[in-house]
Amino acid sequence: MKRRYEDTHGRMVRGKPIHTDLEEKRRGIAGEEKRPELDRRSIEAEYLVPEETNFIETPAVRDIEERLLLWIDAGYPVHLIGPTGCGKTSLAMHVASKLEKPVVWINGDELMTTTELIGGYSRIERQTLSDRFVHNVYKSAETMEATWVDNPLTLACKYGYTLVYNEFSRTKPAANNVLLSVLEEKILELPTKFGEERYVNVHPDFNAIFTSNPIEYAGVYRPQDALLDRLIGIYMDFYDFETEVEIVMAHTNIPRKMAERAVKVVRGLREMKNVGGNGIEKPGTRACIMIAQGLEVLNRYGNEDIERICADVLTSKVRGPADYEELQSKIEEVVAALGKGIKVRTSESSGGEGEVQQVPVGN
Repeated sequence: MKRRYEDTHGRMVRGKPIHTDLEEKRRGIAGEEKRPELDRRSIEAEYLVPEETNFIETPAVRDIEERLLLWIDAGYPVHLIGPTGCGKTSLAMHVASKLEKPVVWINGDELMTTTELIGGYSRIERQTLSDRFVHNVYKSAETMEATWVDNPLTLACKYGYTLVYNEFSRTKPAANNVLLSVLEEKILELPTKFGEERYVNVHPDFNAIFTSNPIEYAGVYRPQDALLDRLIGIYMDFYDFETEVEIVMAHTNIPRKMAERAVKVVRGLREMKNVGGNGIEKPGTRACIMIAQGLEVLNRYGNEDIERICADVLTSKVRGPADYEELQSKIEEVVAALGKGIKVRTSESSGGEGEVQQVPVGN
């Protein structure tokens, strides 16, 4: 039977009653209270996908979007595969937002571990209890408690969120083994936990969208066949001309004719011989946007201006000086083939909307 000392008189020593029970002493150790555990909302805030903006829907976009939604409605995770800069991540975020559930996401890389997917122990607290109820008897007890924090995959499985796993194939396959039972048996195993807490039943509303570059890209690992067998793969190539122009227009304020020109330059480079091989990587829709934004800031649209902006944006697509010289030559060839002049609206004056002028695109 637990004995509790009753405070039967008002005698105080150093401002405290002489007798306190064990629970009172535990709560008052060193005047510290246990740090409250991170609540679910604060953890979610670390991983929630930012709201997507400037998303353009054209027939080509809606076609892929409907295919993704079809398989998600059928209960399958979807693996979106395509070249760099073709819009995979934007589309995945857009489709995830249409499911009207919280969305968490992960960016894969070769240093990703299973712990970064599922979570782990964030800290270990140690408490020491010193008991001196009798002045010449000293009793000490020490306890240690670890605090577990869920990472994106566990959050999504527990609460039925949508998981967007970006750059999925840049993570080493061993780290993704935990997904096998999630996608097949609907059980998430937490290897560092024990007992009943080791297993999490996957929420029926859980969905997953994966994005990857094709296997031939540098830094890409081939996922294990057992995992690929559980995914619906949809290959996504670069959008058509009109869609890319609309995307560029949504991200910039340049005239439509110049948006079309930026897109034509990039598309022309994609179609040229030796582009897309070992020397020069094919530029994507992102490159169109960056070129258009550079021209918007420069506010000049001559051939030399376009060539310089294109070279700066696309330099990251080459592997050495010889490839860069070849890239410059191809840019000049494509730009020269696009015509001599177009009509653009000049910058606005203080009293009007600006005027339309014939602007030469040659030297």
